[in-house]
Amino acid sequence: MPLRVRVPGYAMAPRHLVDRMKLLAAFLLLLASFTSHAGDEVIHDASPLMRDTLAAASADAFERGEFVASDGTRIRYRLLVPQDARRGKRYPLVLQLHSSGGIGSDNEAQIERMPLSWAMPDVRRRYPAYVLVPQFEQRSANYDSPEHPQSAVASPALAAAIELVEHVASQRQVDRQRIYAAGFSMGGSATWLVAAARPDLFAAIVPVSGIAPADDAARSLLGMPAWVIHGNADPENPIDADRRLVAAIRALGGSKVRLREYDGLDHRMPADSYPGDWWRQWLFDQRRR
Repeated sequence: MPLRVRVPGYAMAPRHLVDRMKLLAAFLLLLASFTSHAGDEVIHDASPLMRDTLAAASADAFERGEFVASDGTRIRYRLLVPQDARRGKRYPLVLQLHSSGGIGSDNEAQIERMPLSWAMPDVRRRYPAYVLVPQFEQRSANYDSPEHPQSAVASPALAAAIELVEHVASQRQVDRQRIYAAGFSMGGSATWLVAAARPDLFAAIVPVSGIAPADDAARSLLGMPAWVIHGNADPENPIDADRRLVAAIRALGGSKVRLREYDGLDHRMPADSYPGDWWRQWLFDQRRR
């Protein structure tokens, strides 16, 4: 059925004005359609994720391991394996990248709220996967400015983490079409960076409250499904960098990136990230072609 647009008062207007008014109405409809399908969302009345929400999860669910990369970099890591994994079945792998608070060598501090949420009994049952949580002894992402960061660059440790992903994928029952990356804060920045470095490896990413790389990374990320999550009152990692790179990707024709803003949320994970079926199901639906 053809779309009918009613413009009040045009029945009495001159013909040339009627045509112009119809054209304007059609343009506004097209603009509204584009905006509603751009994938952007603003979540109001947002609250942060509290640690006691994840009391039913334990870091002990994650196996301990160590890996030495080709350049000699040693990475300690934890690995959550699929519950009740079936022989012969392959499962997604999530590279879960930690914030600066997880830096160290104890192989414990990196099990923050976002990785811990994967060990919650309900999430583990619904989304069986390998969740790989490497720990960096130095920053995984560095920023152009400590006061008001606007772009991130990878540290050498990220190359070792990518090698670790390849290693685990070769040793475990991993579906190589479903390797993902996610992270919060510095881990969100690192999520952008590993995807830009290896768009052939990752099927989709979820960077949370990170600092995006410079716009020259946009071309590498054109085909990368990305659900970007950020509070718009974040004083530590301002949302400007994420907005900028999302716009740069779209300007080059990329259509698989979306930005979910939390109005008034500061530098914390949003409460609805757990159980977070909305983002986890989207993530697991993505497959690398």
